[in-house]
Amino acid sequence: MIKITFPDGGVREYESGITAYEVAASISSRLAQDILVASVKTPNQEEWQIVELNAPITEDCDIKLHKWEDKEAKHAFWHTSSHLMAEALQELYPGIQFGIGPAIENGFYYDVYPAEGQTIKDSDFAAIEQKMAELRAKKEPLVKKSIAKADALAEFGAKGQTYKCELISELEDGHISTYTQGAFTDLCKGPHLVSTEAIKAIKVLSCAAAYWRGDDSRPMMTRIYGITFPKKAMLDEYLTLLEEAKKRDHRKIGKELELFMFSDMVGKGLPIWLPKGTALRLRLEDFLKKIQKRYGYQQVITPHIGNKNLYITSGHWDHYGKDSFQPITTPEEGEVYLLKPMNCPHHCTIFKNTPHSYKDLPLRIAEFGTVYRYEQSGELHGLTRVRSFTQDDAHIFCRPDQVKSEFIRVMEIIEIIFKALNFENFEAQISLRDPNNTTKYVGSDEVWEKAEQAIIEACQEKGLPARVETGEAAFYGPKLDFMVKDALGRRWQLGTIQVDYNLPERFELEYVGEDNQKHRPVMIHRAPFGSMERFVAVLIEHTAGKFPLWLTPDQAVVLPISEKSNEYAHKVKEMLEAQDVRCIVDDRNEKLGRKIRDNELKRIPYMLIVGEKEAEQGLVSVRQQGAEEKGQMTVQEFADMITATVKEQMNAY
Repeated sequence: MIKITFPDGGVREYESGITAYEVAASISSRLAQDILVASVKTPNQEEWQIVELNAPITEDCDIKLHKWEDKEAKHAFWHTSSHLMAEALQELYPGIQFGIGPAIENGFYYDVYPAEGQTIKDSDFAAIEQKMAELRAKKEPLVKKSIAKADALAEFGAKGQTYKCELISELEDGHISTYTQGAFTDLCKGPHLVSTEAIKAIKVLSCAAAYWRGDDSRPMMTRIYGITFPKKAMLDEYLTLLEEAKKRDHRKIGKELELFMFSDMVGKGLPIWLPKGTALRLRLEDFLKKIQKRYGYQQVITPHIGNKNLYITSGHWDHYGKDSFQPITTPEEGEVYLLKPMNCPHHCTIFKNTPHSYKDLPLRIAEFGTVYRYEQSGELHGLTRVRSFTQDDAHIFCRPDQVKSEFIRVMEIIEIIFKALNFENFEAQISLRDPNNTTKYVGSDEVWEKAEQAIIEACQEKGLPARVETGEAAFYGPKLDFMVKDALGRRWQLGTIQVDYNLPERFELEYVGEDNQKHRPVMIHRAPFGSMERFVAVLIEHTAGKFPLWLTPDQAVVLPISEKSNEYAHKVKEMLEAQDVRCIVDDRNEKLGRKIRDNELKRIPYMLIVGEKEAEQGLVSVRQQGAEEKGQMTVQEFADMITATVKEQMNAY
């Protein structure tokens, strides 16, 4: 008999060899129907292992039974679905070659190389979906098989699967497995659903070109994206969400609102901020600067490039290769510079510039520093994946006993920002080191334990829900990442706080302690926005371009009814701008209805309609975006209303 422990602490005894499905059935038949995979952890294991429902359990263990709502279940569901799609493609496109087909955050994809003369395009999606549905209806079991490396090479080689053979050649013999459902066999380590029966709703979403293994010197493959669900209603809901996401796409709204642009002439992945976008971005920066000043930060500016020796010292030089911007040489022999990939090495030199005592710490320095990292063309995506971006970077140099209090202070800043921008739903992830492999981390066990405990306690004190992930820490220290849910329920990783023991060591940073001895400071990296580009992208999609009044580029637009009122319209604009109300005039020779519709699309909060009557009486007719008309008021009354609203919004934080 073996003992199985459940998440609630309950323990049950079963015969050795029982499966997770049978364990679930022993609790209730409904549970057995609902679970898709399970996680088990034996006394000798530090990490949970996801297992299929028909896998035998032969020793004492803890168990978690995963339903659709769990990420483990979704991953197995979508991984199995990628195999189902590959099976359909094999039937529809004889001679097609397969690359990889992983599950992703939402759905799955498969990289394929169609045979000569074959193409896969949008019009083919319906046929692929139909074939997947036909195969699913057969309720085919997924059968796992361990296979020797030579046999795997022979099997996939006989099928002409060049890319699979390349993958197999890199695997260790004795650790290779395949999964077969129906007539399709794939190289895979799993885990999967026990059969395709649970896959009820299917949608092929898109296809795109993708270099094999992300290498632009390798063949261009076709990447086919899909998603599946256990119920049709779930798919319908997702497709509705997808349509809404398309409407909120920051690239589309950014163009409509004239916030930013890209130019191939300037360079791929290099955003250009237009006047309205620049105004919005600067207001965000000013907002954070104001908060930072309150929390004792000092602003600095560092160059966009750095000498090679700076990055040799920081350790970044070793990571510069073909996937990075290449070094910059100068007329001086042997002089080499790099585009700045991050701000922290520059900030280390600032700390090192002057001697420090324990009384001087913490030292908090902040910079809106633009950095440059090479991303492959296929990976670029609007503002969320670029080659040039500005980090709202700050580095805190402190004593070990100050780590907890500094974390709490940074968490307060992040909380202020999220609330000010209506990110009401957010959580944190604490990333700790792997306790079984401490050799890959820099810093002593003692300082790691203190820092990790400080982060955990800081979250507890602030009442911040935090998921703990063991083994996810950076090699240089533990970290705290902030995840927000936008208006569509999508998760975005934005703010981050990281402890760093590596750079203080590499730069030989020191302070004189109370004992009159030299000590290493702890370095904390902190970026509430993450990067200005990515944050603005998320903000656009979260708000659908309807920004808070204090932040929006244009707070009001004046709409003259006819040309006769143009002069008064511009006078209104001047009066409002004199009181810091951001205003524009739409004096196009168009009908009023057209102007109203066009400016609704520009998401300007207030429209001020003026005609001869308003001009005579010094009034404006106020129409609020998405609300009823607010009637007539004087220009001064409107300015006071805007000023009061903005003041109320800003004072709340």
